[in-house]
Amino acid sequence: MIQRFFIFSLFIFPTTLCFAQTVPDILHPPESTAPAGRQIQGMGDEVKVLYRNEMVGGLLAHTYAGFGLNLRRAKHVTGTRKRVTEGEFTYIRDPKEVKTVNPSFDNSKGFYYGKLNTLMVLRLGTGFQNVIFKKPEKSGVEIRYVTMVGFSLGIAKPVYLEILHQTASNTYTLSTEKYDPEKYTIDQIYGRAPFFKGFGESKLYPGGYAKLGLNFEYGSYDDAVKAIECGVVVDAYSSVIPIMANETNRQVFIGLYINVLYGRKWF
Repeated sequence: MIQRFFIFSLFIFPTTLCFAQTVPDILHPPESTAPAGRQIQGMGDEVKVLYRNEMVGGLLAHTYAGFGLNLRRAKHVTGTRKRVTEGEFTYIRDPKEVKTVNPSFDNSKGFYYGKLNTLMVLRLGTGFQNVIFKKPEKSGVEIRYVTMVGFSLGIAKPVYLEILHQTASNTYTLSTEKYDPEKYTIDQIYGRAPFFKGFGESKLYPGGYAKLGLNFEYGSYDDAVKAIECGVVVDAYSSVIPIMANETNRQVFIGLYINVLYGRKWF
């Protein structure tokens, strides 16, 4: 009899213990804990922190075959709208600029025949970024549209070239001179002069610019910025800027641009 009771207990006691472990304790429910480093709202939604301040910088390129640098400071006005202040420095090339060399000399330097001035542009402006589609998760992309207006300063630096001068003994000497299409033919040009030659003779052309673009922010971390922006930019100046000789120059430049931006956010 005792032996049968012992065998029966071996089966009943483990079964009862397992059942007790699987049944929740209604009177003493376990405390819920949130994963470390995450705030929980409602049914487990992550609370996203709004970083109000942002500083980014980047490289830009545009359809006038120019490259440049961009620096921006932004601050949230609302949860989906930022006021942006930016500064840019770039240069603009005329589509008719063609690089060539003097074929009579093997070691001649490349130059742009007919180019009078190198045009550099400094832009200072302000505007807004507005969210179109919020980033669904850390690996997603947030899309914003960008509007900017501001001051644009054209800096036209005269082009200097190395000019050939033939001597009485049929040799040549070189002199660095400002390009004059009325004086020098392509056969008299040996090549370009140092870039900074003539910087002090630059002429300024004040104007304004406007920009409309789409910004795609794809950073994996909330406090970091990685973005690509593309759009259209218009520069208009007070007068025609003479970039090329014997060509129709302009005072309004309309082009497409792309900007790659990196930076940080903070409270």
